[in-house]
Amino acid sequence: MVEKLLAKTDPSRSVGAHLRHWRQHRRLSQLELALQADVSGRHLSFIESGRAQPSRAMILKLAKGLTIPARDVNEILQAGGFANAYPLHNPTDQHLKMPMQAVQKMLDAHDAYPAFAINRQWEVIAHNRAFELFYASVDPALLRPPINILRLCLHPKGIAPRIRNLREMAAFIFARLERDVDRTADPSLIALKEELAAYVGNIHGVHKDAVTVNQDVTVPLRLSTQYGDIALLGMITVFGTPNDITLSELALETFFPADEATEQILAKLKKTRNT
Repeated sequence: MVEKLLAKTDPSRSVGAHLRHWRQHRRLSQLELALQADVSGRHLSFIESGRAQPSRAMILKLAKGLTIPARDVNEILQAGGFANAYPLHNPTDQHLKMPMQAVQKMLDAHDAYPAFAINRQWEVIAHNRAFELFYASVDPALLRPPINILRLCLHPKGIAPRIRNLREMAAFIFARLERDVDRTADPSLIALKEELAAYVGNIHGVHKDAVTVNQDVTVPLRLSTQYGDIALLGMITVFGTPNDITLSELALETFFPADEATEQILAKLKKTRNT
């Protein structure tokens, strides 16, 4: 399954407004950013207020100083009337045919255990057959593409009722999502975080600020299934040195058995799928 994800620009926001937004998100003063980017504070002030129009090189320089993600750098450049600095293709485009085939091959090779690929919004864009293990007792509405894996995990009609260590997983999920929000300032991720907080707090009696992160080496997903309880360890894989934005935002999540009982159950399920 492959879903569409293209950049959406805000034509009403100026270059200066974009840069001011990111500077404030990074909690930097104009002076701190000016020193970091080696530009004058006066010039930076003029850029943010719209009294000066920065060159393409200046935008890229300030974007580097603010560690702005590639997708958002393109948006700022477009606001200034400049061409994109980074290529962006739909996962179904011919340009990404071979990388996406590599993704699917990796997922299929892991078919004994669940595996899937997600984009920046945590939407599943590809998965293997074992991923269907998560479908049991889930509201069909949550399985309409694009499937958001975090919503699927914490929604009261998702797999949350079957997660045995919900408090630990909620803490883990919110910690990862908080890092993504801090890195990208993506409004859709901020909205997702608020949505998930409501599910956890109002439905399951667990507030996101009350949960504590497990101090063990890893946090396994402990899930009740019709075949018995299983425990899964997750591993994240990303593309090395990607030039395309879509590939740079792509992450593969592969699960492995955390104990012998889980390995035996998943081995039986694989045989069932192959018969």
